[in-house]
Formats: sequence, C-alpha cells, structure tokens
Amino acid sequence: MSRRKLDYLGVSAFCESMAMMVQAGIQTDEAVSLLQSSGQTGGVLEEGLTVMKEQLDQGSGLAEAMRRSGIFPDYALQMIEAGEASGRLEDVLFRLSRYYADQKTISEKLRNAVTYPAAMLVLIIAVLAVMLVMVLPSFTEVYDKLTGSLSASVYSYVRWAYAFCWIALIVMVLLAAGLLIGLLLWTHGRRGQVESLLRRSKLCASILESMGMFRFTSALATFLASGEMQDEAVLKSIPMTACAPVEEKLRKCLARMEEGHSIAQAAYDEQLFEPVYGRMLLAGERSGNMERVLQRLTRLLEENCSNLVDRLVGVVDPLLSGVLMVTVGLSLLSVMLPLIGMINAVV
Repeated sequence: MSRRKLDYLGVSAFCESMAMMVQAGIQTDEAVSLLQSSGQTGGVLEEGLTVMKEQLDQGSGLAEAMRRSGIFPDYALQMIEAGEASGRLEDVLFRLSRYYADQKTISEKLRNAVTYPAAMLVLIIAVLAVMLVMVLPSFTEVYDKLTGSLSASVYSYVRWAYAFCWIALIVMVLLAAGLLIGLLLWTHGRRGQVESLLRRSKLCASILESMGMFRFTSALATFLASGEMQDEAVLKSIPMTACAPVEEKLRKCLARMEEGHSIAQAAYDEQLFEPVYGRMLLAGERSGNMERVLQRLTRLLEENCSNLVDRLVGVVDPLLSGVLMVTVGLSLLSVMLPLIGMINAVV
C-alpha cells in the first residue's frame, strides 16, 4: 500500500475521469483498468490504481478499493461510499472533482500569500545586511578621516543610520523567524495553535472562517446529494471545516435540528451565514431546490475566500515594499547629510 497521498489536483482529475466513464455506462473495474493502462508507471496514482484493480477484481466496491490503495483523502472515501450506497455515484464523483479543484485554487492562493511576504522579508534582510556591512562602514571610514568641527557637527546622522538599520533588521529577522516557525508548526500537526494566533487578526480570522464555511457547504451539498439525511449530513460535514469557530456554530445548529428544526431554519436562527445567504437557503429549502442553493452558496463562499486572500496580499505587498523603501531611503539620507553639510560649509 502506498503511503503517499494524491494532491488536490490528482484527486480532482481521478474523480472527473471516473465520473465521465461511469456516466458513459462503464463499470468501475473497467474504468480503473482504462485509467491504469493510460497512465505512466511509477507514480502515486499508478501504484494506487494497481491496488484498486486487485480489490475490485476480488469483489470490493469502489470506496473500499480506494481506501485499500491508501492514496485518497478520507473525505473523498466517505463521499464515494455514500454515493455507492445511494446509487448516485456519478453525481458524487463530479462534485468531488469540483470540490478538490476549488481546494487546489484556494491552497495556491494561500501559498502565494505566504510566499511573497517571505521573499520580501528575505530581500529586506539582505538589503539591510549590505547597508550595515558595506555601505555604512564605507561612509564611516571616510568621515573618520576628517578632522575638526566640520565633520563632528553632522557625524551624528551616521549613528542614527546605524541605529535605524539595526532596529529594522532585528524586526525583520523576528518576523521571518515567526513566519518560519508558523510554517513548521502548520506542517507538523500544530495547525490549531497557528490558527489561534492568526485569528487575532480580523482579516486572517475572516479568511479562516470563510474557508471553513466553504468546506462545510461543499461537504453538505455532496452528502445531501448522496442521499444522507440532513442531520447526519451536517454531523459528517462538521469535521471537514477544520475551523473551530465554524464548528462551534455548526454544533449549535445541530442542537436546534435535534429540536425539530431544518438545517436552513437552524442556520438562519444561529446566523451561520450572512442574512442574505440565510434567506437564500430558506427559500431553497421551501422550494425544493436545497442542493442547487448549496451549490450556489459554495461558489459564493469560494469567491469570498479568494477576495479575502487577495485583500490580504494587497495589504502586505505595499506594507513590506514601503518598509524596504523607507529603510533604504532614510539610511542613505542619513549618510549623505554629513556630505551635504561639508559641501555647504566649503562653499
């Protein structure tokens, strides 16, 4: 069994290929054989398809064969298992393909939102280091050779330049270290601690909650499409959010559902969505278009996630660029002022 997992794009491509072949009337074992024969050897998917083909030939279902391969996420396995049980495998596969494609888009945006500030921090640290090691000592050496009150009266500017550069360098190094520690904690199972710190920022908290709601609505729509009851679908969708504040709201909604309320009414009463979205969900439930409204909400929440990430990048980009320009500009101005003063005195 392969221990490596398919990435979002790989899962999306697999689900879409399987969905199209199931739609064409091809049996799942034949579909896996076709995918296996059309792929290259040695990859994660190819290793998984080999295991899946063996399991399907032994009479296992698609979900069980995928589980045995060990390359698919648990969410996809749960969805496909529910789709097989309800006879809506084709619909579930198409939804999973879209879901993981959206996850890929959002994850790339988040990666870019982290990569750019990291690159800017490295650039600022490098520039400050050059200023402290090469530029400022060169000016200091020149001014030290000068004697008399002519240079002494303006030499304090250079000391200010040193102090400013050192302070800026220490701050940037601390920010870079914090970013590195956060990434290490995130990738080593300490995601909750990182998110608790990020939620102190209003914009970051909005991004995390919007992503959690996006995952929830997507999972809920897929579970309902697979034939699950509303309360069971909500219960299974809660772990998909990966966001504590959203999970807390959803458990309150689930408690109201246990009192006899529908998911739309419970979500509206607990203000799970914005009022306009809550009314959409109520209207969709009363008109029998619950799944369609959930799909629409999923698209809107995805767009909201993208907009919030773009806004975060839009804030960090000019901020770091401004820090770089101000630091270099003030430092150069500080070392040039003595020279300007000496020229004016001579003239």
